[in-house]
Amino acid sequence: MLKIGLTGGIASGKSLVASTLKELGAVLIDADVIAREVVEPGTPGLARVVEAFGTEILDADGRLDRPALGAIVFKDPERREVLNGIIHPLVRERAAAILSAAAPGDVVVQDIPLLVETGQGSSFHLVLVVDAPDEVRVRRMVEHRGMTPDEAASRMAAQATRAERLAAADVILDNSGSVEEIRARVQELWEQRLLPFARNLVEPRTAPRSGGPLIVPADPDWPAQAGRLIERIRKSSSEVHGVEHIGSTSVPGLDAKDVLDLQVAVSSLAAADRIAGELAEAGFPVKAGAVRDTPTPPDQDPSAWQKRFHGNADPGRAANVHVRVQGSPGWRYALLFRDWLRGNPEAAARYAAEKHRLAALHAGDGGTVRYAEAKEPWFTEVAWPEMEAWAEQSGWQPPSYDEPVQTRTVTVRGQG
Repeated sequence: MLKIGLTGGIASGKSLVASTLKELGAVLIDADVIAREVVEPGTPGLARVVEAFGTEILDADGRLDRPALGAIVFKDPERREVLNGIIHPLVRERAAAILSAAAPGDVVVQDIPLLVETGQGSSFHLVLVVDAPDEVRVRRMVEHRGMTPDEAASRMAAQATRAERLAAADVILDNSGSVEEIRARVQELWEQRLLPFARNLVEPRTAPRSGGPLIVPADPDWPAQAGRLIERIRKSSSEVHGVEHIGSTSVPGLDAKDVLDLQVAVSSLAAADRIAGELAEAGFPVKAGAVRDTPTPPDQDPSAWQKRFHGNADPGRAANVHVRVQGSPGWRYALLFRDWLRGNPEAAARYAAEKHRLAALHAGDGGTVRYAEAKEPWFTEVAWPEMEAWAEQSGWQPPSYDEPVQTRTVTVRGQG
């Protein structure tokens, strides 16, 4: 099944998006609804809230007095964390039970207001963020919820910032306009991305690509996009040693095809085969008929360069996933090539020029195979000797994966 995490700041219009997705056929798991259910009278959840905050947060009928509780937690972050520590595990447990009952081809949307704050993004195939400017949200809370501007600002301050939510988003749904506009955007997303993604997961198969090589200007958002995919891959299997963003999109300022390349390190090709199903469930099935590896440099044994090749089932984000044995020549080459280009702008510029030249020659191709083959001499005859000399001179070493991917840096002598 396709698992979608839906979030958005207060008064962003997330509920409207959730209801629209449900109308289109999604299985909706609403965290707000569940959060109310787990503190109904007689539940263990309500008993724990009363124990933590006292009986003054109950109304005359013994039900939770939400305004009274809100007045406490929205002014005191520590008390809010206490409440979250009670409610969130109960909500997740109930949501997991609903999720387990969904069918394989379903699109399951989990509406989670604090998805970003609780770090749940990597648990989903996609994170959808409903967005509206802060001033629009304040106006909505004042006009439709009877809040004062200060009360609205206080509620917003208790959540992640707009920038933090947008950074976690695979899809941003702009809801600064009319109801008709946002519903149209949701329907387009459903038909063009979510349903095809769900079908690809069931098959399982990668999203199809067509057309010849198209080199586009470097996108500064490529590393963040890769980072979200990396976290999903890391979480997919305990046999994944490390995941790296490689290839042209990992080099700042380098023009490239809009395809992210990721490298997964495993202990053996047998391990690569064992995790194939787990990668497919995470959204990265084996790519049929694609077994080519990095061009083998002269005097190298091709068998030592073998890998397993996966792609993204998401039609909205092209990606290649290269599963290689940690320490193998192909694994090392991909990392060295990336770091050499990062550390040598002149080499990166030469590589960009060669890519543009070859892309122009193969622009009319129906695919990118001949373009990739045409680049091989540059890899083996130009890049290979230069980057090996750079590695020797700089003391470059590949990562050991002793630290998390996001915080690790490669230290190179003489490089700032």
